[in-house]
Amino acid sequence: MDSFLDKTDLYILQQMQENARISNVDLARELNMAPSAVLERVKKLEQKKVITNYTTSINPVSVDQKLLAFIFIKATEGLGQSQAGKALAKIPEVQEVHHIAGEDCYLVKVRTADSASLIALMRTKFGKIPNIVSTKTTIVLETVKEEQKLVIPKK
Repeated sequence: MDSFLDKTDLYILQQMQENARISNVDLARELNMAPSAVLERVKKLEQKKVITNYTTSINPVSVDQKLLAFIFIKATEGLGQSQAGKALAKIPEVQEVHHIAGEDCYLVKVRTADSASLIALMRTKFGKIPNIVSTKTTIVLETVKEEQKLVIPKK
């Protein structure tokens, strides 16, 4: 953990991770600090790239993204190269791209409407990436837990 994060910073991160829309005034009240001091801390956390983004979590089913799949991809790239990874990252249906150790090169998380749209995605978009040699797809039947929350350490 970076030493520049003190107990107050960690508390701010914890609260904002639970509710990114928490008001500066509410945070200040909980910390017994002036709103301007809390705002300054949040701005510093953003500048230091501790806070990298604010997002809205949307139920995938409500936007017709019912199928979740993880795809292991083998590519013909030299060590340290990531052309295929960069190309995969540009595809809108691709939610995550991880360069992994082992037999495969990448682990990719995708969401589509159904299996037909997954096949179309793989044929029309993945198929155009020249370095991809093979894929292995795992379709998710049920999601028990899915979240982006990190465990914030306590000081």
